[in-house]
Amino acid sequence: MERGAGDRTASALFAGFRALGLFSNDIPHVQKLSLVAVSNSLPQDICCMAADGRLVFAAYGNVFSAFARNKEVVHTFKGHKAEIHLLQPFGDHVISVDTDSVLIIWHIYSEEEYLQLSFDKSVFKISAILHPSTYLNKILLGSEQGSLQLWNVKSNKLLYTFAGWKTGVTALQQAPAVDVVAVGLMSGQVIIHNIKFDETLMKFRQDWGPITSISFRTDGHPVMAAGSPCGHIGLWDLEDKKLINQMRNAHSTAIAGLTFLHREPLLVTNGADNALRIWIFDGPTGEGRLLRFRMGHSAPLTKIRYYGQNGQQILSASQDGTLQSFSTIHEKFNKSLGHGLINKKRVKRKGLQNAMTVRLPPITEFAAEEARESDWDGIIACHQGKLSCSTWNYQRSTIGAYFLKPKELKKDDITATAVDITSCGNFAVIGLSSGTIDVYNMQSGIHRGSFGKDQAHKGSIRGVAVDGLNQLTISAGSEGLLKFWNFKNKILIHSVSLDSSPNMMLLHRDSGILGLALDDFSISVLDIETRKIVREFSGHQGQINDMAFSPDGRWLISASMDCSIRTWDLPSGCLIDSFLLDSAPLNVTMSPTGDFLATSHVDHLGIYLWSNISLYSVVSLRPLPTDYVPSVVMLPGTCQTQDIELSEETTEPSDEMIAYDSPEQLNEQLVTLSLLPESRWKNLLNLDVIKKKNKPKEPPKVPKSAPFFIPTVPGLVPRYATPEQNNDPQQSKVVNLGILAQKSDFCLKLEEGLVNNKYEAALSLLKELGPSGIETELRSLSPDCGGSIEVMKSFLKMIEMMLDRKRDFELAQAYLALFLKLHLKMLPSEPVLLEEVTKLSSQLEETWIHLQSLFNQSMCVLNYIKSALL
Repeated sequence: MERGAGDRTASALFAGFRALGLFSNDIPHVQKLSLVAVSNSLPQDICCMAADGRLVFAAYGNVFSAFARNKEVVHTFKGHKAEIHLLQPFGDHVISVDTDSVLIIWHIYSEEEYLQLSFDKSVFKISAILHPSTYLNKILLGSEQGSLQLWNVKSNKLLYTFAGWKTGVTALQQAPAVDVVAVGLMSGQVIIHNIKFDETLMKFRQDWGPITSISFRTDGHPVMAAGSPCGHIGLWDLEDKKLINQMRNAHSTAIAGLTFLHREPLLVTNGADNALRIWIFDGPTGEGRLLRFRMGHSAPLTKIRYYGQNGQQILSASQDGTLQSFSTIHEKFNKSLGHGLINKKRVKRKGLQNAMTVRLPPITEFAAEEARESDWDGIIACHQGKLSCSTWNYQRSTIGAYFLKPKELKKDDITATAVDITSCGNFAVIGLSSGTIDVYNMQSGIHRGSFGKDQAHKGSIRGVAVDGLNQLTISAGSEGLLKFWNFKNKILIHSVSLDSSPNMMLLHRDSGILGLALDDFSISVLDIETRKIVREFSGHQGQINDMAFSPDGRWLISASMDCSIRTWDLPSGCLIDSFLLDSAPLNVTMSPTGDFLATSHVDHLGIYLWSNISLYSVVSLRPLPTDYVPSVVMLPGTCQTQDIELSEETTEPSDEMIAYDSPEQLNEQLVTLSLLPESRWKNLLNLDVIKKKNKPKEPPKVPKSAPFFIPTVPGLVPRYATPEQNNDPQQSKVVNLGILAQKSDFCLKLEEGLVNNKYEAALSLLKELGPSGIETELRSLSPDCGGSIEVMKSFLKMIEMMLDRKRDFELAQAYLALFLKLHLKMLPSEPVLLEEVTKLSSQLEETWIHLQSLFNQSMCVLNYIKSALL
């Protein structure tokens, strides 16, 4: 059955879990730095936020919602026709302003409009809003035209209009003093204004562009901080009316928001560079130093890979030039390995002003191995447009000691295009755009040789890989050749011509499976032992950006520019899962533990985790039909809890999960065993030995003074039981031997079998008995114990029936062996029984000859596979 395009998850294998590395954008913060909770996702990007003591308000498009406990949405407000860009909590009400300068006051709990004000955008386009302290029912509005208006929202009256300063208002902030407000302007001025008397108290000016945000210290120091679009922060002394400090490059982008915490020397800042920082002012000159931070990449990612074998760290390289490690457990374990610097000593000597000129370009490819990370560098990276490859040390969280590149080169435009590190961590293999492949020692940085005479490939190197035992090196060139080299002596062993030029290459070292993404959007899978193509997959409609193997090597997951992520099952050679995304995936990497798939996407700064549904739910891995149309899936947010609902849905029985009832016998020609435990039949021949071992050494001793209990009748009210009286004074003391000679149900069923030739009922009775009960029943078949010759003949016919049908094969062998052990002396003297045993013997011999030939054939194939050199 084909899965419909309207499924909730759209992917049968992967469900969105959470996003890593996302901390801030261009929306000003409204919370403290420490991560307390993560909210559920909203359907669109958040465009502005506000908060009071109870709720957090977030606007998206022309709608805004209220979050309770920083988590779930409890109220949603709809009514604006344009995008909302300002929010202001106002007691039991909240004020929202859209880009058309329509102001609506809402009652929070009823979600109803209290008041709506419309302004002419050409005259007064609202750009800032503030509720002045102690001004009951009043709000102050700033405009892009420069004027300000003070409104009483209860009486719906304009109280006063401030002429302004002939330039647009960008920020409004209440000063610690009553009636005093700081006004940030487009010109870079900050005006400290008394709104009660309409008097300007002081003016400050910054030359960094418009004021983005303003905050005042409230811990006894008269200091004001003002943010700018270029990432600098100015600190102003309000008593001396002068600039006391500059925090340059506090963020690499515009300061979106800055807030001094109440009565603390702490300043919280955030920006569109995906960083959230907290600064402490404890120095003698009033400068701030970085206390804590949460930081991700400030530019889209170029490559991500899981680091180590525990599946808890993901290494990511970005276009911002940094290499960072993100923890899948908690943000406190994140760490940045920093920017790549060409000359670290020069930067230290000449200062950070020259740091930009000596920074390395962004990392395009990297390989990491943790085997020797405590001894020397364990990461090797290629840089955009650079020949030399940098080494990095994960433990020290810094760039390493060496830049690896060949000494003599004829051309200047050669760049490094592919890297790999051996599983032992001792060697790095680097492929260049000239077709050369070099080997370097990671400990010393010394060049240890090259593959081929002059060059390994005629075209650019698209991928290099070394197997787990350092025996083989595999390389792929843009000319369409795949070559196998001896790692030690650098000699070419084998060459494979590909149908198209390879785009990238990935080796699963444990299984020896090599994945090749080609320029014709197809995927070829090779076995490096046989050096043959074992699988070919096609279906992508765009360039394949990345691939990942599952830890067991059964799945190959591919990400393409057609915005799809596909999962291919290697044993069956089928596509088993596919889903689409809004943004094309650039990288995919699978956790070594198999619990998560991590992806990065075009123009996205975060790493997105997808949980492996097959680990905690029953998943149907049927091949998808050729006309299957995948559904678009939303990228997961930073919340973990939202996917619990999805996992609950996936546990519901699916229409395509058809219940399969295994028949009692797959085929009449197959020997079928019973489902009984071994204890029911395996020790039937050794019961006498077991009984001897279990016989107690001494009889149980009666206690000297056994306690006496008066019997009671069960019930709510306890009553003593009356002794039973014998009403039959003439009861006979002679034992009735007829009762002892009564035949068992098994014997009766065997007698019925002689008449109707059906033995299923007798066999089912025997299956329910334990070993001792089976021995008792078989012993009682002889005439000496109450049986008969006819019953013994019927038992042998029952065994014949079991062997004919080839069912319960081991039970037939065990029952027959016990029967022969008990009655072997009697069989030769009875011609009827002897005839049945003779027929049974020939039947057994035929069955065992057939089985023995099958066993020998299987053992022969197994020994060949174990010993032959393929």
